[in-house]
Amino acid sequence: MIFCGFSAATLAAYPYFHADARFVSFTEDFFLQELRSDPLQFHYAIDNPSAFGVDETALCMPVYRAGDAASDAYALSVLSDRLDSFAHAHLSQANRCLYELLDTYLSDLRRTAAYPYFAEPLSPSSGAVSELPLLLAEYRLDDRADIEQYFAVLEQIPDYLDGLITYEQEKAAAGLFMADATADKVIRQCADLMDADTLDNGTHFLETTFDNRLQTLVDNGVITAAERDGYRSNHRRLLVTVVAPAYDRVADELTILKGSGGDIGGLARYAGGREYYEALLHLTTGSSRSVDGIRQFLYNDLSEHYGELMRLLQADESLNGLLMSDPAYLPQMTPEAILEHLQEAIAADYPAIPADTGTSPPDCTVKYVDAALAPYSAPAFYMTPPIDNIGNNTIYINESDISGDLSLFTTLAHEGYPGHLYQTVYSRQHWAASGVTPLRSILSYGGYVEGWAMYAEMNAYDYAVELAGESYPEAAACYRACRLDRQIQLCLYSLLDIAIHYDGASLQDVTEILTAFGFTDPDTIAAVYAYIAEEPCNYPKYYAGYLEIMELKRQAAKIWLDRHKAANPGAAYTLTDIYRDRDFLRSFHRFLLENGPADFATLSKLLGS
Repeated sequence: MIFCGFSAATLAAYPYFHADARFVSFTEDFFLQELRSDPLQFHYAIDNPSAFGVDETALCMPVYRAGDAASDAYALSVLSDRLDSFAHAHLSQANRCLYELLDTYLSDLRRTAAYPYFAEPLSPSSGAVSELPLLLAEYRLDDRADIEQYFAVLEQIPDYLDGLITYEQEKAAAGLFMADATADKVIRQCADLMDADTLDNGTHFLETTFDNRLQTLVDNGVITAAERDGYRSNHRRLLVTVVAPAYDRVADELTILKGSGGDIGGLARYAGGREYYEALLHLTTGSSRSVDGIRQFLYNDLSEHYGELMRLLQADESLNGLLMSDPAYLPQMTPEAILEHLQEAIAADYPAIPADTGTSPPDCTVKYVDAALAPYSAPAFYMTPPIDNIGNNTIYINESDISGDLSLFTTLAHEGYPGHLYQTVYSRQHWAASGVTPLRSILSYGGYVEGWAMYAEMNAYDYAVELAGESYPEAAACYRACRLDRQIQLCLYSLLDIAIHYDGASLQDVTEILTAFGFTDPDTIAAVYAYIAEEPCNYPKYYAGYLEIMELKRQAAKIWLDRHKAANPGAAYTLTDIYRDRDFLRSFHRFLLENGPADFATLSKLLGS
């Protein structure tokens, strides 16, 4: 009877165990399939390929073939069908959560894939032409095999870029090619980034960064000096005879295609453009709100903070002068010292990173963007470390875009602590300890990731006030005004993103709006218009993501308040008190870190459960 009872229980549980095993296998296949599709992505994501059963030397750069864009929607549909084949009710709670996350994620991707020629892989600000050199300059070289794989990637760049040319030709045939002014920017990038003079005299940044990495291998006894010289010679040959000509071909083909795109403008001017923008906005921000809902969300925030800034300036007339003079209230600190200070400053409000990274706290190297890349680079950016080696992190600073000590301080909070570096290492350590599939690390939730970094940046103004201390009591009001000004600008640009791409706002329309907010330089206004037109949904990814996190915070505070009132009837405890309660802050931050990255509807559901 005992045996029969055990057998019956085992048979009853079998569908659950079997479903979980199949689902885990599916997620592992999905993860490796995505990574294997791009050797550059794979090399950055995985430190030890053999642990994942992958032969890195067999990986090839993804090459677009004629008509591939139209087949993406079908491929995503097949993947969704595979996901649908799992009995949702038979999965464990953890796998059920991942199933729901994947279901929403694939659905959002399918909505954008329905418009195959609206994407722009050669965007001047974030496209392949400017991204490739940075990825190559940072390509990890640990041994001879890495060097050979790096050379293999260089040899495949012509085919990779030729594929993107094919896509651009199809875009042109569909009437969706970039504007001439945008094409001119990319053409100039090709010449600047593969500068003939620096290639001729051996001072190109790809050569100097490669030489530095080779020298490290020599110093560590991994290769000999003679091998170093051989590798240098081969590297230079590949740059001059393979990579540079591929960039020249991109410039030539874009020159030929010029004239088929028209003037710079938003997606709304194209048939299907508004629908694509709506799908892209939903995917990029992770918000479940409609376009009009996000617009109202942003407008309410703009109205609140603009009014607050005006009241602040009226109450203290000296603030205008302080803001214009960019006063130095913070002590002189290196970027490394700022990161160290921020680590200590956030300890009371944010949970400690789960042990153990192998290097606790995780290492961070601060580097500076090469002058050749500076015009095409963000003010700063964080290089995500490999999934299986998160102890070594890199933050790049673009000195040409950083003005003043406060700007550097808040930027390092955005990229480092408690921003991207802290969030990435915390989440991955938590996943490792909880047995969460590495697939989570490659799902793209820009609204959460950049929203969190904006949240970190906004909070950094308070840490800056603390650091300024009693020596500069005027810093509190000044930094409050600086924060409001930053919020207003990002919110306004996010609203302009909707106006340009969903409503069809012209340069003249945008000029009138920005003039009302004090913008007077026509070149600045034209640059803002062009950037937003060329990078749809970029500003909302940051600022709408930030506002969604603030909305989650309000939701969490209300739950916290209700629980406190239930436990302490009659106690005088308000939402304002909760926002200052460090136990609440650590609890809320832990919730976000352990359940994200994710879309905000999922996070809201988990928060309320």
